[in-house]
Amino acid sequence: MSIKYPILALLGAFLTFYLARHNRFDGIRASAALSIIAYLIIDALGFNADLYAVVFFGGTFIGMSAPHRFGIYTITSASIIFSLLFEYLVPIFDGYGGALGVSAFLSVCICHVFILLGALRSKKPHN
Repeated sequence: MSIKYPILALLGAFLTFYLARHNRFDGIRASAALSIIAYLIIDALGFNADLYAVVFFGGTFIGMSAPHRFGIYTITSASIIFSLLFEYLVPIFDGYGGALGVSAFLSVCICHVFILLGALRSKKPHN
């Protein structure tokens, strides 16, 4: 697995998480704006924009998931789990769309289940 996937997922998650906290943005607007910007940057750098922008976009799903329940460590864990699941689910789902949604959903669910089972909750950043 390439280190690019976790880095892009982490960037997408944290940038969305923090941008969504501003008055003019909510989670959906933050995800959309950041995904467009990321696609343009990745394409300008000459990388495979179709693949890497999708990984970034999946990270934004995590960043806008339950911002009142998740903190920094949980978002980090979910992003890393997402990147692992995404890489292995793309061949199974024959495309990015299904793998993207399922990976993001499962990564957030896994972290939430661990919290419910008593795992230490990460501290949420103060407003």
